[in-house]
Parts: sequence; structure tokens; C-alpha cells
Amino acid sequence: MKKKITSTLQGHKTKVGEYEIHRMLPNQHAQAVGPFVFLDYVPPVLHASNEPRKAVNGSGAHPHRGIATLTYVLNGEADHFDSNGHHAKVYSGGAQWMKAGTGIIHDEVINPDPHTGDGLTHGFQFWVNLPAKNKVEKPDYVPVQAREIPVKKLDDNAGWLKAVTGTYGQQSSTIPVYLQQFIYHLHLEPGKTFQLQDEEGLEYASFLVNGARINGTTFGKGELLLFEKSAGTIESQNPSEQPIDIIFFGGATYTEPFVAQGPFVMNTHEEIAIAYTDFHDGKYGKIKYEEQA
Repeated sequence: MKKKITSTLQGHKTKVGEYEIHRMLPNQHAQAVGPFVFLDYVPPVLHASNEPRKAVNGSGAHPHRGIATLTYVLNGEADHFDSNGHHAKVYSGGAQWMKAGTGIIHDEVINPDPHTGDGLTHGFQFWVNLPAKNKVEKPDYVPVQAREIPVKKLDDNAGWLKAVTGTYGQQSSTIPVYLQQFIYHLHLEPGKTFQLQDEEGLEYASFLVNGARINGTTFGKGELLLFEKSAGTIESQNPSEQPIDIIFFGGATYTEPFVAQGPFVMNTHEEIAIAYTDFHDGKYGKIKYEEQA
């Protein structure tokens, strides 16, 4: 039996610094999908070859607490610095995960990937709500290049599926997980079909990068689909003459109370107030760019 699609939406377009993004989650239909409480989609931008590259210089530095951020780079070079002493660059097809824990300041930019030469930037940022016991842990950071993300080739040359986080079959991501969760990237060839069998008790959503036919209904590019919780399959079909990409994400329901305000996601309003106070008191540290260059 196919899972019922409960709602669809295009997201809210806004600006974050120099970036135009589509804010997909939270929305009027859902405050969270599994432990995911936030999703920004950065649509593809083709940059001129002579366009100056963006620098990590402190202008975009901002704090987080109580969550893990996960940036998945479809195209581009993501450059990350944080106040816990981490610095790394992740390239097209890679991801970077940062546990904010008790509080951290990070700064990141995305530029075209010098290795591909395609001039594109394109990707996603997720926020993963941490269980209360993990919100009081020290910050951490894990960069994962494309070659380190497990990929499964599909039967009948239908395409492939990457487990960006979580596990798919025998494929398991190295990105840490505290509540059961998954992000799958499906790349589907023209005319092909893929069946995703859900796992009982988990919440599911999908983002259509190019548009697709899902459970017999055609949807356009940039649509977020939310599914009912009862068991069933999600059938993805590619009716076009070009390959398409679909991002599936979700996981176990977050059962603790939570409050999201600005860059912080905690369990109570009192903890939100403490998060702001600690930030203004300088307890999240400072980014030392020159030492990490």
C-alpha cells in the first residue's frame, strides 16, 4: 500500500545574507519531521567565472545551541570555521555536520567548486533537534566528502541512492545520530521507478529538486511533500528525459518538549533565555580565523 501524501508546499523565499533561500521547514503543516526542525534549500545559482569568491571573514558568524546543523552540498565548496577550533572545506556531493551542544559560533560560505568547474552553488541546510541529554554535551564537527558517503546502485540501471545520514540497507553514514533519522539522496534516471519501503513508526518527507511523479501524482520542482505516519511505500517515477534528484528525510518522532527561537532550539523557554545570556556573556568562544587558515 502506498503512503498517503498529507500536504505539499513550495516553501517561503527569503534572503539570508547574500543567499536567496527557500525555507521549507518549519511550515504551516509541520513544525518538525522526525528530529528535523528546520530545512533551508539553496537553489542552484550559476556564477560568472570572474565573480569574486566569498570569504569567511566574520560577517556571517552566528551562534547555535541545542541542535546539530547539517549542510549537504549538491554543487559547490562549503568553507566552515567555528569557535571550537574547526576548519574544513567540503566539496560537491559532500556534507558537514556540526553539533552545537552547549553553544558554538560558526561561519560558513559556499562558493563554486574549483574541482568541477561548473560554476554552480546548490545545496541544503538541515537542523537536527538534539535530545535534552545531548544538548549539554560539548560541540563537535564532522566534514564528510562525497567519496565518504555510502551509495547504493539501483537495479536495472535506475540510478543510485546515497545515505547522507542514517542507514539504508547495508549502507550506513558516518555522520553521528542521536535519534533515529535519515537523509537519502535518490538520483533517478529517465523513465525509471524506485520504491522506498518505509519503516514503521518513522516520519517521512521528500523534497523534489527537479519534480517527479510520486505515488502516481505529478509534482513540480521545489515541492516539499509530507506523508502520513501509517506504513506504506513511496513510489518515485521519473517521467522526464533527464535524470532527477529527490531528497527523502525523516526519522523518529521527537517526543520531548522543545522551544525554537532564533538560532537556538532548547526544551524550555528558560533554557532559551540562558542560551542568549551565555552567548552575550561570551561563553561560546571566538572564531580564530588566522589560526585555522
